[in-house]
Amino acid sequence: MPEVQYLAKDGTESKKVKLEGILFESEPKEHIIQSYVVGYLRNQRQGTSCTLNRARMKGGGAKPYRQKGTGRARAGTNISPIWTGGAIAFGPTPRDFYRKMPAALKRNALKSAMSKRAQEGGIRIVEAPEVPEAKTKVLADYLKKLGVYHQKTLLVYEGKDDNLKLASRNIKYFNVKRAELINAFDLIWHENVLITDAALSTIKEKFGND
Repeated sequence: MPEVQYLAKDGTESKKVKLEGILFESEPKEHIIQSYVVGYLRNQRQGTSCTLNRARMKGGGAKPYRQKGTGRARAGTNISPIWTGGAIAFGPTPRDFYRKMPAALKRNALKSAMSKRAQEGGIRIVEAPEVPEAKTKVLADYLKKLGVYHQKTLLVYEGKDDNLKLASRNIKYFNVKRAELINAFDLIWHENVLITDAALSTIKEKFGND
């Protein structure tokens, strides 16, 4: 049963928290995490790359010069892929990279990633920051007190907090996410995972019984 730090808003450690349940005590399975991460990154691709092929280019209707007598190679169009400024042969076209991942893969990857981070000491339970207005400085001071400023850090919170989301946008390597939206990629990519009390309860309730 992994024990993690509980950090107050001033950065002091007030107690230890035991993370119980299958979500935190499972045996991490690297191949499950790897399969999920590959699928997750694939689904993030926009697939909007597009090049000009022969069909999309203008021109090319007239033969650029006569067939014989010029000393040059024969050419039937000035948009040939072998010409400078010509069309692109076999270039990328818009496509949809999305593939639906099995629910069991998502669930098992989350268990493995959460257990792995807990066992490595990458998870800490924290007192939620007070962000009365969308000011980056307030949140930056909070992270500095916790000793994670400018580190890859994820803050998992509960409920709706627009000020928190807005204040976090200008801090490098720092992201916030609601507890219901947590996923294995976020847990693996960030060095530090900070979870508030309320968010921990939500995570256990939503994912801990699967």
